[in-house]
Amino acid sequence: MDAYLFIDFGSTFTKLTLVDIEKEEVIATEKSYTTVETDVTIGYENALKKLNQKVSGDYNIVKKLACSSAAGGLKIIAIGLVPELTAEAAKRAALGAGAKVIKTYSFKLNSSELEEIKNSNADIILLAGGTDGGNCDTIIHNAKMIEKFSISIPVVVAGNKSSNDEIKEIFGEKVEYYITENVMPNLNHINVDPARETIRNIFMKKIVHAKGMENVEKSISGILMPTPAAVLKAAEALSMGSRDEEGIGDLAVIDIGGATTDVHSIAEGAPSKPGVVLRGLEEPFAKRTVEGDLGMRYSAMSVFEAAGIKKMKKYLKYDDLDIEAEFKNRYTNTSYVADDEKEIDFDEAMAKVCADISMKRHAGVVEAIYSPMGMMYAQEGKDLMELPYILGTGGVIVNSKNPKEILQAAVFTMEDPTSLKPRRPKFLLDKNYILSAMGLLTTIDPNMAVRMLKKYIVEI
Repeated sequence: MDAYLFIDFGSTFTKLTLVDIEKEEVIATEKSYTTVETDVTIGYENALKKLNQKVSGDYNIVKKLACSSAAGGLKIIAIGLVPELTAEAAKRAALGAGAKVIKTYSFKLNSSELEEIKNSNADIILLAGGTDGGNCDTIIHNAKMIEKFSISIPVVVAGNKSSNDEIKEIFGEKVEYYITENVMPNLNHINVDPARETIRNIFMKKIVHAKGMENVEKSISGILMPTPAAVLKAAEALSMGSRDEEGIGDLAVIDIGGATTDVHSIAEGAPSKPGVVLRGLEEPFAKRTVEGDLGMRYSAMSVFEAAGIKKMKKYLKYDDLDIEAEFKNRYTNTSYVADDEKEIDFDEAMAKVCADISMKRHAGVVEAIYSPMGMMYAQEGKDLMELPYILGTGGVIVNSKNPKEILQAAVFTMEDPTSLKPRRPKFLLDKNYILSAMGLLTTIDPNMAVRMLKKYIVEI
């Protein structure tokens, strides 16, 4: 039989998904610890060996495609003009490309900030600033500073188009740069797709080699994108469908990992109630947020700080645990696997905290404002209150006996009345852990990807 093999080089595990092309079925999945400290080929071959033991009969792999978040994934520094406008638009473009934004800068950069950038471990700088025809001074100043400090990090220029010619002269042959469309061509209007695509192309050409994956690349068709970008593509396909296949409509994905919790929403997010006015930067239809302080292992102590003992006790079934000690154990032993009822309950309480806080940060808020016309309501961010679906993925959700309970922590409650979290969503589960694989499949057969997503994403 002919098959596709999809590979996800994760920060903790390398996951394989083997798909029967004719039957449009998952033949088998397997995972192995990602050996990023030595050679990722070892982890990949270990997983492939275990996969082959599961498969009966011969198969012919037509294509092998991969995504990666190993070694910390794709790390970007976003630079803009005003923090709430072009800097925020640059950040959203980077997040939509599947990156982790490690730092955001605004206004004219100074020498100490350039030293920070030079000494950072960023893979790409996204340089924005000014609407088209607007302020040129800041982005040109920042380009000059990047050249002056001999920054060797690739720069994606996505700012005021009137500054592009001068930036080309400033960078010349000294700075590796890529010019794309402005992330905010008009005030409060964002245009993130061209920058996202430019970032993805750089990732395909360069970042993969920086992660020591040259040996793996020789045996596969290509590492196409960061893992979060693959998950977002799958979410878009399931929501909106393809040319020939219907999608299921608006949805949000909560992906809880060892280091971060990602939330993707595929929805317009317009006010669901009359009399509400929009305020702030336009929201992208396909939006991704990353909470770097909400993770099950590498960020465990940050979860403790974000939640506190009171919120953890809200979700814990047992009250005889040393909560801080449990968090410290997971932070210091990142490969720890909970194996008894109390420990599993603690992990799931952590996951509920991650779902709760990450959705609160992702969704918009509404607040009362006073105007000459009397009291009105202003919405900032997306209104997700009528969102029909929340889809859960990530190890702690997929492997849980109570995935619905974890996802229910993300819904609206009167404890936080200004939040625009979903109120009555149905809950879906990525039971076979195939979202990233289906995101890769959209690049070669989007119709098949939609059909398989609708087959394998189950309601819980």
